[in-house]
Amino acid sequence: MKVKSLKQDKVNIITLGCSKNLVDSEVLSGQLLANEIDVVHENKKNDHNIVVVNTCGFIDKAKEESINTIIEQVQHKIDGRLDKVYVTGCLSERYRQDLEKEIPEVDAWFGTLELPLILQQFNANYKTELLGERLLSTPQHYAYLKISEGCNRTCSFCAIPLMRGKHVSKPIEELISEAKALVKKGVKEVMLIAQELTYYGLDIYKERALPKLLNALADIEGLEWIRLHYAYPHKFPMEILEVMRERKNICNYLDIPLQHASDNMLKAMKRNITRAEMDELIRNIRAAVPGICIRTTLITGFPGETLEDVEELKSFLIEHQFDRVGIFQYSHEENTSAHDLVDDVPAEEKERRAQEIMEVQQEISLTKNEDKVGQVFKVLIDKKEAGRYLGRTEFDSVEVDNEVVINSSKKLQIGSFVNVKIIKAYDYDLEGEII
Repeated sequence: MKVKSLKQDKVNIITLGCSKNLVDSEVLSGQLLANEIDVVHENKKNDHNIVVVNTCGFIDKAKEESINTIIEQVQHKIDGRLDKVYVTGCLSERYRQDLEKEIPEVDAWFGTLELPLILQQFNANYKTELLGERLLSTPQHYAYLKISEGCNRTCSFCAIPLMRGKHVSKPIEELISEAKALVKKGVKEVMLIAQELTYYGLDIYKERALPKLLNALADIEGLEWIRLHYAYPHKFPMEILEVMRERKNICNYLDIPLQHASDNMLKAMKRNITRAEMDELIRNIRAAVPGICIRTTLITGFPGETLEDVEELKSFLIEHQFDRVGIFQYSHEENTSAHDLVDDVPAEEKERRAQEIMEVQQEISLTKNEDKVGQVFKVLIDKKEAGRYLGRTEFDSVEVDNEVVINSSKKLQIGSFVNVKIIKAYDYDLEGEII
């Protein structure tokens, strides 16, 4: 029989899914630490006795990964290596009742907004005075800043509102306090995240307040890069670009998921925008901020998508020459309006279309990178691997975009900025030397 250890509990938090989940895990870590409970993130030492799995329920592959992770941790509990397994996050929010029956070995399940209930499992109190305080799981020099929760959009493919609820903006004052606390910890770059950045403020200020927030953040001394993720194209507030152009520490970078280019698909996806309107928006964005890096994400294999739709999407990429592109294969999600449609594109065809589209983008990316050879860029050093330093320009976000590979005999400080001359270009990376 397993004898429970008398030593103090140590909690390991495993985070799956998006950066918004990562922030939630960091907040949970901060609360546990404030209650004098030992906590780590993605613990490699395996010296913990409690696990919290923060799950993702966005698409099939993410759900599968989350379930496999839960089962793996439950097996550790059965084998006597863990005392408790708790599960939180989007998958738990959405499928809690079913999961409780399927995996009864889990000690407790929690939704996306039940942090105080998780803390109760540890006899810990939710400390409201820790507003914005987090135990960072990212390197010290960058962090994510979640400016709102939930989403009011009704895109036919998306289950996020089912898991995260309606849009709720954080007050500007709270976000400024949080950002200042991050800078004190050594953070030099913050990435603004939300399900939809451009809706920010409409609920609490009755206006799109992202420009005001950006100006306030840009005033924070020591905050050198501010990056925007997940802007919705419909009714895009162009004032954002005025602030971006005027404030030097706001990166000339915009992540604006467009999802498709065919009017048939945009209508079926309930995106509230047409191809012509997107064309005009992209041209206006580039005119307002010359040299801006535009990142977008696309969906292939949506119900009813034809080969003609795919060709239109490819021509859309060629026309607009996006700097960065990510692609998802459509996932048929329960309780979304698209679930009433027939999921008529086979999985292997979805994958083939995704690869075909990314081959077009690969050529675009290589051409754009080749144009950078001989130019000098300000680069943030992220890490050192295999004797080489890896960094990013202002046109690249963490994990999803290009890296700059730097061979340097001189020791470079992680989290420092250096000037790098690009000497070689690859499909999705650059190589450079210190100036």
